[in-house]
Amino acid sequence: MGLFLLRRFTSFVLTLAVASVVVFAVLELLPGSAAEVILGETATPESVAALNAKLGLDRPPLARYGHWVGGLLHGETANSITYGTPTAELIGERLRVTVPLALLAMALTVAVALVLGVYAASRHHKLGDVGVMAASQLGIAIPNFWFAIILVLVFAVKLQWVSATGFPGWTEDEGGGLVEGLTALVLPAVALAAVQAAILARVTRSAVLEVMREDFVRTARAKGLTRGQALRRHVLRNAMIPVLTVAGLQFASLVTGTIVIERVFVLPGLGRLVFEAIGNRDLIVVRDVVMLLAAVVVAVNFVVDVLYAWVDPRLRHS
Repeated sequence: MGLFLLRRFTSFVLTLAVASVVVFAVLELLPGSAAEVILGETATPESVAALNAKLGLDRPPLARYGHWVGGLLHGETANSITYGTPTAELIGERLRVTVPLALLAMALTVAVALVLGVYAASRHHKLGDVGVMAASQLGIAIPNFWFAIILVLVFAVKLQWVSATGFPGWTEDEGGGLVEGLTALVLPAVALAAVQAAILARVTRSAVLEVMREDFVRTARAKGLTRGQALRRHVLRNAMIPVLTVAGLQFASLVTGTIVIERVFVLPGLGRLVFEAIGNRDLIVVRDVVMLLAAVVVAVNFVVDVLYAWVDPRLRHS
């Protein structure tokens, strides 16, 4: 088990290193500079060069890359060109909205997908199975930003159950509270979870059906277990490996997908921060946010690999 974790952790670190190089190189290839945006179109070349020197943008790319990575390893980030504060503070403030939104959407995705997937598999070729598959196909076909707009029109504009846009905050000092904050995230979370739950439900159904055809399940049924008992005791755990694979990828997708949904619901999360930074050519913020999202994807894959070993002991022994 220790060697298994060591190999996965080494792969995790190497992947992060490669991702940092790719993120830095791609942003370096973009035309223009933050100094030109700050000073405007009427700025002289001399003033642009002076501001580039002040911001440290005139140094060689390799030196700037080393300074950036060294700062990340020591927990230090550069100041945002636009806001003048460390990007860690900006990102940390926006994560107070993005992370709860992604977690809530993931909880909805897993809960709905497992229930519907197992239900459909237990009623294979029956009306319940056909209904779940039809609903999941519809969910996959609907773009989440379009579904988000429909949710706003129905529940915020027509029924007026929730606010259409904005986020009240998590504390009373911010003008909101825990209940108010979660209420504001319900519709965005549903919009995010709809497509992912449809995909995961189909994967769950296929995995459960495949395991139910195995010899050990037939043996369990022959020993007197009911269909439900065999499903709970033997089928579900063996069917979890493909479900974990897709669920892990989906969580990373939900974190990155919040950028679009936050724009629809005007939430002060990473989405707004990224769009504002792109508009201001604040590549320092863009670079750190993209690197954070890449790290989340790699970290989720690492956690999924560890869960593989927990679910399937054969992976640990191999």
